Amino acid sequence: MSTEPLDSCDLLCLDLPHAEHVRDTLPTLGDIEPLADAARAFGDPTRLTVALALGTGGQMCGCDIAWIVGQSTKLVSHHLRKLKAANIVASSRTGKLVMYSLTDRGAHLLAVLTEPLTQKSEPVSTSAATAGVGDV
Repeated sequence: MSTEPLDSCDLLCLDLPHAEHVRDTLPTLGDIEPLADAARAFGDPTRLTVALALGTGGQMCGCDIAWIVGQSTKLVSHHLRKLKAANIVASSRTGKLVMYSLTDRGAHLLAVLTEPLTQKSEPVSTSAATAGVGDV
């Protein structure tokens, strides 16, 4: 019985024209880095929860967000800075308050990322649940 990994070829086989075409169509590292930053921004459960709170509640101050997510204001401020650096949230000062909201980009990325959660909460229709029952 072989103990070789199943995820690698036993033979080096390279379709060079196809591989070159794919390589040429990839974005540059400079274009990819902001995408990786956004992915990392959502990679922390607290940051994701903060983004979800902003997505649900709209524009809010850091104190409200901290209370909503059940974390300290200092910790939430740290995560808000990370989200802002990734262009997921924007901030504006209103008097002595700093108000945060999702950017359009942040709202779109959050919607895509949390799509499985929205599908999970949708009720299953009776016709979909019984589809194929009599087809056996």
